[in-house]
Amino acid sequence: MLEASLSGVLKTVLIVLLVYFGLKILLRFFGPLILKWFMKKMGQKFEKQFSQQFGGAQQTQDKKGKVSIDKKPKNGNQSNKNVGEYIDYEEIE
Repeated sequence: MLEASLSGVLKTVLIVLLVYFGLKILLRFFGPLILKWFMKKMGQKFEKQFSQQFGGAQQTQDKKGKVSIDKKPKNGNQSNKNVGEYIDYEEIE
């Protein structure tokens, strides 16, 4: 049967502590840079998706001097008044 020696256990504990504190220090210095890079990539993905969905309508308005005004439909503001009836409840003691 194998037995763990004290020096082997101490080496393992020291290696784990060195790796832990090394990663902690590296992330403190390089964490903001990694976060900025990640946010820039996510922003590029968002812009790409936005331009794919809404890019066609905006590309036609790029001509200089051309003005286009989009209006909302008038029936979009009305609400349905027949949604149900109001019931007033009373407490019974």
